[in-house]
Amino acid sequence: MKVYEALNWASSFLKKANRDENAGELLLQHFMQMGRASFLANLRENLQPEILEVFQEAVHAHAAGQPVQYIIGSEEFYGRTFLVNEDVLIPRPETEELVYHALQRIPKLFGDADGLQLADIGTGSGAIAVTMKLEKPELHVAATDIYGPTLQLAKENAEQNGADIEFVHGDLLQPFISQGKRFDIILSNPPYIPERDVEWMSDVVTKHEPHRALFAGEDGLDLYRRFMEELPAVLNGRAIVGLEVGTGQSEAVSSLLQQTFPHAKVETIFDINGKDRMVFAEIG
Repeated sequence: MKVYEALNWASSFLKKANRDENAGELLLQHFMQMGRASFLANLRENLQPEILEVFQEAVHAHAAGQPVQYIIGSEEFYGRTFLVNEDVLIPRPETEELVYHALQRIPKLFGDADGLQLADIGTGSGAIAVTMKLEKPELHVAATDIYGPTLQLAKENAEQNGADIEFVHGDLLQPFISQGKRFDIILSNPPYIPERDVEWMSDVVTKHEPHRALFAGEDGLDLYRRFMEELPAVLNGRAIVGLEVGTGQSEAVSSLLQQTFPHAKVETIFDINGKDRMVFAEIG
């Protein structure tokens, strides 16, 4: 079978299964170990039988609901490759925007101050922590997660990308509160989906991505409420808090932050698709 014939089969098969028909190209590029330019130049070549076999298995797996990123074992984030598996949430483009806006705010609030302390809470794959450290190497970066295997994968991503990060196993800010540690910047993409939303969400997400990283109580705000209880114990007098939120949650999260830090400048940021996706508080 030629490469283009395998691709056509995959597109047709995935379309019938109501999956993204372009996934076939991503999978085949992965198994052929080629960039897109090389891949397109080889469309009329014969596909090796062993590659065809694993490719067909992967297409069937995706048709059954397994995300392409888990099949491939990685995802791109801010121009870098991060390992992913079913212990971690797949990094999303919206979270790249959280990182971008955090990087824009740091020099505005802190000038050229050195040695700033940053914590990424609920780090998952480590995408936020690793990216912040590599984009701004003078930061001291710590990252927490409540689930041991998740933290282990984040450590692997830090090592693979050459980022020096302190990883701490624990629940939200509790490990830092017990240590008496304080931070200048806190970032988090916490679980924020209301539990009832599971009824209409894609099974690609609900059957494969970890529920502890997705759902947060009846209204999706449980973790934000906990943040408000814990943040005052770990923030320095001048600080930035950046939280990713679900669409439609920015008003509630902004209100929580304003109540917790009455003198803070609280701002909602809309993502590239025009959805309210981030809330920042600048304190002090």
